[in-house]
Amino acid sequence: MSPSQPPLVLASTSPYRRELLARLGLPFTAVAPRVDETRQPAETPTALVSRLAVAKAQAVAVAHPDALIIGSDQVAVLDDLVLGKPGNRATAVGQLERAAGRCVLFQTGLCLLDARSGQVQTVVEPFRVHFRPLTRPQIDAYLDREQPFDCAGSFKSEGLGIALFARLEGDDPNALIGLPLIRLIALLEAAGISPLGSA
Repeated sequence: MSPSQPPLVLASTSPYRRELLARLGLPFTAVAPRVDETRQPAETPTALVSRLAVAKAQAVAVAHPDALIIGSDQVAVLDDLVLGKPGNRATAVGQLERAAGRCVLFQTGLCLLDARSGQVQTVVEPFRVHFRPLTRPQIDAYLDREQPFDCAGSFKSEGLGIALFARLEGDDPNALIGLPLIRLIALLEAAGISPLGSA
């Protein structure tokens, strides 16, 4: 990053998103956004993740008015039911039992906010996960090993969670972990920053 480029801030404390962004080799800081993530009445999952990605970036922009700020939010959707972070084992069991043998749609909202100008770029990246049929002992064994209680949909695709899937369908597997890097690179390039340097 050249001295003329603004600092890059990730509006997230997620270790998964930090690890993903670090792959691009760009210096950045991570800051916790303080945002109410409650879903609004009749709000679609796509609208929810888009709104929250922007809200997280805007919340961090207050203290970083000279930065490019990355906001992201993700939900898992099965039928019309939004599967959030389970928070505990019982909820995780229920989510995985419901998902077994079925397709879960992950929607990841991504925002790049230029706090200097107020310019906002947003995208929502879909990714589909087709689950294998799963028995309760398999679900229990998985939860014992990974304890993915802070992950939407109750699994970590970058770990043993891959054993739960029959197939994956989408443009960017990083979206499943929480930060669609292919889309993010395009947004960064539009803002004048490229992980590969100037063309």
